[in-house]
Amino acid sequence: MEIELELLNKAYHFVAKNEQGNTISIDASPAIGGENNGPRPMELLIMGLGGCSGIDVLSILRKQKIEPDFFKIKLHAEREKDATPSLFTHILVEFIFSQNVDLAKAERAVLLSLDKYCSVAKTLEKTATITHKITLV
Repeated sequence: MEIELELLNKAYHFVAKNEQGNTISIDASPAIGGENNGPRPMELLIMGLGGCSGIDVLSILRKQKIEPDFFKIKLHAEREKDATPSLFTHILVEFIFSQNVDLAKAERAVLLSLDKYCSVAKTLEKTATITHKITLV
């Protein structure tokens, strides 16, 4: 994996680019001089957890011929207070599915993702407790 970051201003706004040329802005908090031009690095890490697990869950459900009419993931992450570095300590991942998804099958897909397949979850679980919740709407 090759990633390139380029500073775009005199503050902390970077553009990150992967090998395929896809880009994303990254910035720091205004509290330290950032300008809110993109997510902060720790936010990207939590977004990565959601994306990684979301891809796993959809893949598992689709293998069972289940296609959610609606699917959303919300994440709530807590970090150590007054610590440097400030690591994640608890992460709640809420998977929100449409009613056409069987709850037992959704639960199995989520557990397989978080416990076995999602590399981001396996990385983060070294410092954080990751819990989940499933909601059908």
